[in-house]
Amino acid sequence: MTGPLTSARCTLPLVEVSVTELDLACLPEAGTVFDRLLALRPGQVVLDLSACRHIDAAAVGLLLDLHRRLSRADAVLTLANPNPRIRRILQITHLDRVLSIVTDRPQPRPSAGTPPRAPTRARPRGAYGRATVTVGARPTADTVDRGEP
Repeated sequence: MTGPLTSARCTLPLVEVSVTELDLACLPEAGTVFDRLLALRPGQVVLDLSACRHIDAAAVGLLLDLHRRLSRADAVLTLANPNPRIRRILQITHLDRVLSIVTDRPQPRPSAGTPPRAPTRARPRGAYGRATVTVGARPTADTVDRGEP
């Protein structure tokens, strides 16, 4: 990743990114994605780690750098839904003391005969962004959503 983020007003209150791979092999690509993300000047970045199965020391360094750059711009980095193995790595490295880590609470089970409801998240008013980014492999899905909720 390149230099610090300028401390201009945020243009997006929330950007969510689903991370599928985060290790040394994909560090250059992930760094490029995060640089582009920071150019949007988000108020909060949520990295969804539910599809990520492994992180290494290089990824921990990248997350710390991303956190530092966002903090300088008065923005927040949140890690969402890490699996138990990744959560343990975050505890061992004390990253859980530095970053906000959240997990979605399980939805109550529907009664018999009721179709299951898709989980919903409250979206902030105004512009928002959501992306699924595959790095380290041939991209299969790369989407960005912007609009009014």
